[in-house]
Amino acid sequence: MTPSSTRPASGPGFDDGLVRGTPSSAGVDADAVVAFLDAVEAKGLELHSFMLHRAGRVVAEAWWWPYGPPRRRIMHSLAKSLTSCAIGLAIDEGLLQLRDKVIAFFPERLPDIVDDKLAAMTVEDLLTMRTGHGAEVGGALWRGIDASWIDEFFRIPVVHPPGATYVYSSAASYMLAAILHRVSGKTLHEYLRPRLLEPLGVHGESWDIGPDGFNPGGNGFTGKTADALKLGVLMAQGGVWEGRRLLPQAWVETATRPHANDGRYGYHWATYENGAYAAVGMFVQMAVVFPDHGASLAVTAAIDGSDKLAPLLFEHFPRGFRPAPFRGAAADARLRARLAAIPAVRRIPSAGVAADWSRAVGRFAVEANALGVTEAAFELAGEACLFHLTDGDGRHSIACGREAWIEGASHMPGRELHHGYRLESSPVNACARWRDADTLEMTWIFLETAFRDTVTCRFADGRVTLEREVNINSAARRHPTLVGRRV
Repeated sequence: MTPSSTRPASGPGFDDGLVRGTPSSAGVDADAVVAFLDAVEAKGLELHSFMLHRAGRVVAEAWWWPYGPPRRRIMHSLAKSLTSCAIGLAIDEGLLQLRDKVIAFFPERLPDIVDDKLAAMTVEDLLTMRTGHGAEVGGALWRGIDASWIDEFFRIPVVHPPGATYVYSSAASYMLAAILHRVSGKTLHEYLRPRLLEPLGVHGESWDIGPDGFNPGGNGFTGKTADALKLGVLMAQGGVWEGRRLLPQAWVETATRPHANDGRYGYHWATYENGAYAAVGMFVQMAVVFPDHGASLAVTAAIDGSDKLAPLLFEHFPRGFRPAPFRGAAADARLRARLAAIPAVRRIPSAGVAADWSRAVGRFAVEANALGVTEAAFELAGEACLFHLTDGDGRHSIACGREAWIEGASHMPGRELHHGYRLESSPVNACARWRDADTLEMTWIFLETAFRDTVTCRFADGRVTLEREVNINSAARRHPTLVGRRV
């Protein structure tokens, strides 16, 4: 292979299977990538990863600590576009049709009274989010429901004629997953694994299971940035991967053009006026496709809305795509220098005070609170400060480095701050530092998510107050303050 077409490992012991090359070899102006990264930084937007692909190779990629190529990520609603692929394949296999009525798949689950609007709802209405519902149903709401989500769907009032009004809702995606399970006998993950994921070289992914026994169609997929990029590359190539057709070309074209009345939504793909389209997840987990330029990119981030990133994306792309090849070695070098300047670690600010770690050690009985927390405790173990929280579900612990980072795993509760997700055995990078003589600050970075929690602990007169907040969320970003008295 030439230096412009190589396949190195993307990290120690990790190879995503994608070919690498220089931007200029693929007709990409590296200065456009630099300008995009600079604009993101100037706006204060928090990117965690970035990968750009064109002409059969990854030409630019960036990773912000502590995230890296092998790290998985909860992709939120990016899963909807995978669900779209599954429905397209099922239609191609003759398992269902766009015009099929939703109620026809679940005769035993229907309410006693089925009105004309519910009876008219089709598979295509689910795909275009034109179910006739009056309000959005988010995944965070449904994750708190243990009963059947199919039954919950049929309880939602259908207030508009189906096919007329666009209302974004994960409830529609869930029903697509339910229908696929009904006609194929497989979950989305089981169905897509041999047809799409394995051929793309997607490995180590997971997909949550809902209370009805199959994967939610709108969320719950956890994979790597490269996995999201591969989905975009597949679509940019018209459904063909390494010479093998994985998706019908007609489905790729139909699913990615606008159908909804607002002119912006396809079959579980977001579309844009410049011809681009994207799989979009909460807090900006995205795979963006520029079909006219044969290019795609993937990002993960902690940004409150894709509308904050999209203007920067489309300001610099596709303007940065030019007919290949062209002379751009100097621009390639500038991009390498820009990427090398990304900090290798998150700095822990020093408070400039002598840390008295013994000040925190002990157990604290917590006053009655809405979270059901009964006790907080701190202990020292070598270079770690261990924090324990006890509630109705038991004792939860997290190890924080003392003015250093420690990677571990935690069951620490906090779904109210994490878009409804219970982060069980979640990888976490944590540190603790004294901000002043009385204030201990813990930072918990949940490594497979966009979430970063900050817990401020103030000690005085045998008491501690605990204030926990998160960097980003769909709802509350702060827990009620906890007050504890030393036992």
